[in-house]
Amino acid sequence: MELAFGMPHMVRLKAMGQKAWEAAVTGADQTKLAKWAEKLGYAMIAVPEHHIIPRAHVDLSGPHYFHAYTGMAYFAGATETVRVNSCIAILPLQNPIVTAKALSTMDWLSSGRVTVTFAVGWLQEEFDILGVPFKERGAMSEEYTRAIIELWTQDNPEFEGKYVSFKDVAFEPKPIQKPHIPIWFGGDADAVLGRAARYGTGWWPFLTKPEDIPAKIDFIKSRPDYAGKLTDVFYGMSTGRVGEGHAVLDDPDARPSHDKQWIVDRLGALADLGVTMSSVTTPDVDDLQAFYDYTQWVAEEIMPAVR
Repeated sequence: MELAFGMPHMVRLKAMGQKAWEAAVTGADQTKLAKWAEKLGYAMIAVPEHHIIPRAHVDLSGPHYFHAYTGMAYFAGATETVRVNSCIAILPLQNPIVTAKALSTMDWLSSGRVTVTFAVGWLQEEFDILGVPFKERGAMSEEYTRAIIELWTQDNPEFEGKYVSFKDVAFEPKPIQKPHIPIWFGGDADAVLGRAARYGTGWWPFLTKPEDIPAKIDFIKSRPDYAGKLTDVFYGMSTGRVGEGHAVLDDPDARPSHDKQWIVDRLGALADLGVTMSSVTTPDVDDLQAFYDYTQWVAEEIMPAVR
């Protein structure tokens, strides 16, 4: 079991109950924290994404989100070894050629430290504002994934689809990682699991209950077109606090804790369910220095016990 670093002030979800100190964390603070996470041995920094939040959703979702690829690239540039990911990147909301270019550039510059988690998105108003057909987001995601892989892997890429087409083109730099940047898929629907089976090395569940993870993994691996590449399943310890539409849930297994044995046991239980990477929920610390102290405690006490 590897642990990702929960960077503060990436979102302001009501369900996560952030304190005032976290909202005051700046980009300069996050740069130092990224270096700190790398020094302590955290495996990954993941960047959430929304492009615009309709006012009606701000109470639960908050207004504060990064553009995932920009945030990932910045954290990669500030570090040397830690992996960067999205959690998630909304695949249908950007042109796939531009997405492929952003990610391959990032992977090339970072010497191959990029993973990407694609998802179809759930906030219809965001799609409406950006002029993307919400009901076609699944079909778009399928086509975009195939087009991106074509650009990343072929010397003479060609693709003919409903939403994107190209031929007689050049595309470089290719990703450093081969055959291409690892693709994870975020979400719980059968269609998402099908894409994970065909193209993914990882799956990031959201609304799936932990006890249902093994059945979903079996579903992925039982698809007739399963490519045999699934190696990673991410489930953060705080995931159960966030429901559909970012609703606030009360999940005792998602509570923050200073109890070493409870955390180790919980991570062990997730590992037994097929989870390969998680993140430890931060308790209600009072300031940034206390956050530094807690993340160091996790690195020194929890990491060795779960590796």
